[in-house]
Amino acid sequence: MYHPTTRVLTVLELLQAHRQMSGPKLAERLEVDVRSVRRYIMMLQDLGIPIEAERGRYGTYRLLRGFKMPPLMFTEDEALALTLGLLAAKRLGMVMTAPAVEGALAKIDRVLPEALRERVQAVQETLVLENTSRDRSSPDSSVVLTLSTATQQERRVWMRYHSGQAEETERDVDPYGLIFHAGLWYTVGYCHLRQDLRVFRLDRVLKAELLEEPFTRPPDFDSLDHLRRSMASMPGTWKVEVLLEMPWEEAERQVPPTMAMLEPVRGGVVLSCYTQELSWMAHFLVGLRCPLVVRKP
Repeated sequence: MYHPTTRVLTVLELLQAHRQMSGPKLAERLEVDVRSVRRYIMMLQDLGIPIEAERGRYGTYRLLRGFKMPPLMFTEDEALALTLGLLAAKRLGMVMTAPAVEGALAKIDRVLPEALRERVQAVQETLVLENTSRDRSSPDSSVVLTLSTATQQERRVWMRYHSGQAEETERDVDPYGLIFHAGLWYTVGYCHLRQDLRVFRLDRVLKAELLEEPFTRPPDFDSLDHLRRSMASMPGTWKVEVLLEMPWEEAERQVPPTMAMLEPVRGGVVLSCYTQELSWMAHFLVGLRCPLVVRKP
């Protein structure tokens, strides 16, 4: 003897497979009477399953468009959030394999109810996001997955890396975190070749393999903070040091953390960084609209 819950789920499976079935046909398949079928249908409807019933002696039941949304069933807000997330990833350059995103968007669009599809299409056609990585390479998806697994499981990775100076090296790395910043993917970790912390661009990782050796991530290590500090202190043609006569909170708000290091001092905040273009730096400083004292260069 079948449990009633089993029959209810069977009704759902039959409707998903056939899209539309009559009450008598469902009763025959379930070996119950039509009244029981109506009860099962009502139970599914109470759970939010969009089943439309056609009245009559041979009335039919069918699932409304929009039910079969992976992996189970999303609310309208959830479906919209998922679509927006995919759209943003595509526009912002977070996509390693564009066809995968296009395929996911197409599947979602195919099963969305008409009203929701119109909302999503309106967003897709009107949303403007600045693409900061238009001319930059995306990493291989296998590299991202390998480093993500290594970071989560705290396992060392072997990688073949192509540096900005066109130097190709092989090294073992303990990855502490993955970061997507300004259109590029990075990992921060301990490099056993250099015996120090290093930042690696994932689009320069030619190959990555997960190793068995475990590692322990330093407690309270902040990968994003380390990346910001590393980028702000990257050597350039000119060393810049400026006293900004403004409150610390205002300096933090106006100066990007990856651009410069900030230090609170008496009378304001000291900005320190390297730059290749003094004219650009001068333009930026003038835009802060505060009294300042140039200490270097």
